[in-house]
Amino acid sequence: MELFYYMVFGALGTVVAALELSKSNKDRVNTSAAFNSFKNNYLLVYSLMMAGDWLQGPYVYYLYTTYGFGKGEIGQLFIAGFGSSMLFGTIVGSLADKQGRKRACVTYCITYILSCITKHSPQYKVLMVGRILDLLTQFKGAAVTIASDEKIALLGAIQSLFEGSMYTFVFLWTPALSPNDEEIPHGFIFATFMLASMLGSSIASRLLARNSTRVESYMQIIFVISSASLLLPILTNFLVTPSKVKGGGITFAGCLQVLGFCTFEACVGIFWPSIMKMRSQYIPEEARSTIMNFFRIPLNIFVCIVLYNVNAFPITFMFGMCSIFLFVASILQRRLAAIGDKPKTEDWAMLKERDAEDEPLNAP
Repeated sequence: MELFYYMVFGALGTVVAALELSKSNKDRVNTSAAFNSFKNNYLLVYSLMMAGDWLQGPYVYYLYTTYGFGKGEIGQLFIAGFGSSMLFGTIVGSLADKQGRKRACVTYCITYILSCITKHSPQYKVLMVGRILDLLTQFKGAAVTIASDEKIALLGAIQSLFEGSMYTFVFLWTPALSPNDEEIPHGFIFATFMLASMLGSSIASRLLARNSTRVESYMQIIFVISSASLLLPILTNFLVTPSKVKGGGITFAGCLQVLGFCTFEACVGIFWPSIMKMRSQYIPEEARSTIMNFFRIPLNIFVCIVLYNVNAFPITFMFGMCSIFLFVASILQRRLAAIGDKPKTEDWAMLKERDAEDEPLNAP
């Protein structure tokens, strides 16, 4: 394995370790003992689930190529995953709002098993129609909530733009780093990306622990940085002479792109806790999952369309499109930061006006 990979991995690992070890009490969010117990139980299950997903993640594209599939065919295979996410994620998200997040997954599994057992009974169609109508009612309520609150609409659009770019990047990074079938260590590169994401999460924890720092403000910068990082494949295509030699190790342009992709992954690490913080501020908890899954429908449709037509456009075009979406997300984030202050400003103005009216009455 080339020295370059070790250098990047070692540098990121050192920075992450330094940040974590240097944390003080003011860099940590204080939580109750009950929440910490719940968090530990949740993280155990979540870690096992994500480990199973991420262990196969870096090799999916490469595995398909070994079976002789081209880029367009692999894109169509990826669509199955995103289509399933759009269908089942939407249903489970609605169940989480209606019955509680702890029981949503279990409820869905039991409902599915029972529906399979009873699908030949006369009541099956009635049950299915009732379930569909209930789901439609929830989504109608979510649509009304989104239409009546600009902050929720902006937040949903921001999440869709970022996640759409992120999921497209998941598909694109392998062909971007090996355009001429270069031998690259997919697992080691993916582990480096995860270290970069950990770096972003560590930075986000420090930012969120400070009351003086507004998440709406620093996320504007994060979206601009992520937009610039995905421009690197385009810049290297123009500034660095592309290699025509098949096979071999990673090129100089590939090394630059790895650094850009690590920067993007760091932005992803900052994005997740930050977007969750904004969700808790702007979206009512009783409808949060339904509303956010409402935005995942156009997100998954967009990703499916992109992957289905991946052969119709050069890879630089795809990265350029993702970069534009991220820049648009920064503009929407700026708007959200501006209107997020309005209620506080208006409340303060009303309070001052009331005090001014009461002042003559209180005078001696």
